[in-house]
Amino acid sequence: MLSIVYFAWVREAIGRDEEQVERPDPGMTVADIVAMLAARGGGYAEALGDTARLRAAVDQRFVPMDSLIGEAKEVALFPPVTGG
Repeated sequence: MLSIVYFAWVREAIGRDEEQVERPDPGMTVADIVAMLAARGGGYAEALGDTARLRAAVDQRFVPMDSLIGEAKEVALFPPVTGG
């Protein structure tokens, strides 16, 4: 299983803060996982439909959307973070 963790407005749109999904093929990218989830429709499509609005971390390391999942245990999805 792979843990998917959601933060901020992504979590609010989907209505949950995390879930478990079947382990994807290690050759899949973060963008592939996001597309798979967005295809569920509803809040998933709303939150995940545009990857340009998202950032990701794999096993708590920031990664670009084209990063391979490999044997990761967790993928986190969140909006870009700004400082102030």
